[in-house]
Amino acid sequence: MSDSVDRIIAQWGHVRPELDVSAMGILGRLSRVTRLLERAQLNVFEAHDLHAGEFDILATLLRSHAGARGLTAGALATSSMVTSGAITNRLDRLVAKELISRDIDPENRRTVRVALTDAGTELINRALLAHVDNEETLLASLNSTQRRELEELLRQLLSAHETTAE
Repeated sequence: MSDSVDRIIAQWGHVRPELDVSAMGILGRLSRVTRLLERAQLNVFEAHDLHAGEFDILATLLRSHAGARGLTAGALATSSMVTSGAITNRLDRLVAKELISRDIDPENRRTVRVALTDAGTELINRALLAHVDNEETLLASLNSTQRRELEELLRQLLSAHETTAE
């Protein structure tokens, strides 16, 4: 079995045979797989009239068990996969869609709390089921052992780079 990156590696092997481009093969595959998988995930989000960052905010609110009290905007930025700079625009869009509420915390007037509305809870639950089904489909070419091995290798790689990025 070969892929598009194998052709690139072979070309480097002809032009620069003394150069070890094995890291290029791994990172090239990670990059290409990421783009393909993200596109497949976006299709699911778009089917629910959501952008990826909007899905992540709604999912973060759901999984955090924040309930009617919600999360502060800062806590939401910390626990989501969305950068803090992107939070405000996404919150504005989700408020306009009536999927979240954004209210001043009565206990601390300097704090804004974000919570799912009933419509937001209903939408994220539907979108989440479709997202999980889609992710299973995207990984169907790997058996359970391969999935565990890949997960552990990616965890190790991510952990090493998250540590150095802090």
